[in-house]
Amino acid sequence: MSNPIEEFFDNAPLWKDEMNGLRAVLSNTNLKEEYKWKSPCYTHKGKNIAIIGAFKDYCTLSFFKGTLLKDEKKLLKSPGENSQATKMFCFTSVDDVIKHEETIKAYIKEAIQVEEKGLTIEYKSADEYGVPEELTAAFKKDDSLKQAFYALTQGRQKGYLLYFSGAKQAKTRTDRIKKYTPRIMKGYGFHDCVCGLSNRMPTCDGSHKKLKN
Repeated sequence: MSNPIEEFFDNAPLWKDEMNGLRAVLSNTNLKEEYKWKSPCYTHKGKNIAIIGAFKDYCTLSFFKGTLLKDEKKLLKSPGENSQATKMFCFTSVDDVIKHEETIKAYIKEAIQVEEKGLTIEYKSADEYGVPEELTAAFKKDDSLKQAFYALTQGRQKGYLLYFSGAKQAKTRTDRIKKYTPRIMKGYGFHDCVCGLSNRMPTCDGSHKKLKN
């Protein structure tokens, strides 16, 4: 029987040695290695602590509650300007991993303490995000869309607001709103499964790709 974690490390097209180096460091901590979101995820008593990932320019060890870590050495980066929780440690060489081994362990220890203390992140509410003009215009044209949008959970509202506002051009924002209006009317969030095949309901895991045209 195949082991998805072993396959991840053995067949990684990018940063294979660096990620194996990170795995070696994490094996000497109190974390449990699991396979989640198609990546090696490290947990403590059922709580997600960190996850390994690979990108074009670097590989990462991302902390799920990274914004709560002190990060006195300023080594952690935000994956995006709207990220409120995750912080990532980026690596571009095996030497990089070796150099920061003790720091990685210290950050892991602190992340475990964060969970044991029950610390939580105070997320911004949907009301704190700006509503793009194009969406406001769409609400004025169709009150049922406005009602459906504000009937969504705060998380789903934020997902759409970030996606719509992320487009630089007004036309692109308008096109995105038109494309996702049917989903909003049905009560679906931006990342929700609409085909019913996902193994991670209600979140889409890409299972719709199995459908034949």
